[in-house]
Amino acid sequence: MNQRLVLFTKHLLDVMFYLGIFLTVSIPFLFRWVGAYIKSFRIYYVPQTVLYVLSGILCLLIVAELRKMFDTVLSDNAFVEANVVSLKSMGKYSFAISFLSVIRIFFSPTPATVVVIVVFAIAGLFSIVLCQVFEKAIRYKEENDLTI
Repeated sequence: MNQRLVLFTKHLLDVMFYLGIFLTVSIPFLFRWVGAYIKSFRIYYVPQTVLYVLSGILCLLIVAELRKMFDTVLSDNAFVEANVVSLKSMGKYSFAISFLSVIRIFFSPTPATVVVIVVFAIAGLFSIVLCQVFEKAIRYKEENDLTI
């Protein structure tokens, strides 16, 4: 395994996490400013702000779970129950973001919103399937550890 790539990705996730916190907190202020230029942000300021802040929090939770998973990869112990829990959580968060985006489409119908819906629905499915793969890998690892 390329340890430098793993470390780079871990640092990238750290940057994404802290930048995500800053952006999520600044959404109300950014939307006030954007509202001066885009009518839908002015008319639907409160619902759009709430939906985007909730989506931002869910994205932060996904990145936090990925950061936890990378800690297990760095310690060379990726097949643990904690990663199964993280993958399940990430799947739920992804589906929730997709659902929030479906609601958001009524306030700001754009092709990008449809793309977000599809991408996070697929990410949710991928996380659930990967969770099942990890569960089986953990079982095989435990059986293998017992035979040695």
